[in-house]
Amino acid sequence: MARINYVELPVADTAVAKSFYEVAFGWLMSEFGPTYAATTMGDVDLGLQGDAAEATKAPLPVIDVEGLDSWPAKVEAAGGTVVKPIFAFPGGRRFHFRDPSGNELAVVEASH
Repeated sequence: MARINYVELPVADTAVAKSFYEVAFGWLMSEFGPTYAATTMGDVDLGLQGDAAEATKAPLPVIDVEGLDSWPAKVEAAGGTVVKPIFAFPGGRRFHFRDPSGNELAVVEASH
């Protein structure tokens, strides 16, 4: 079943944003390099993307699926546009798309 399991926020300074969420909400955030931190609670997690070249302009909802390779065609058949083809990252593989309203989302298959 496909479900939103992650939201990635673009941030100007990863350390400042990480500190804010830890202090304000008591969340433990793991660092994944100098420009990325995330909660790893396992339900709906929050990622902080501080690399301007990688960050989206708005929050990025991430949809968890199985069988990632079949999903770009499904998204396009429904009227979406793939804007970043499937790529690997430390937690698995994903791609980005825009829905018919122009919102950017990602589809991920986590590595197990």
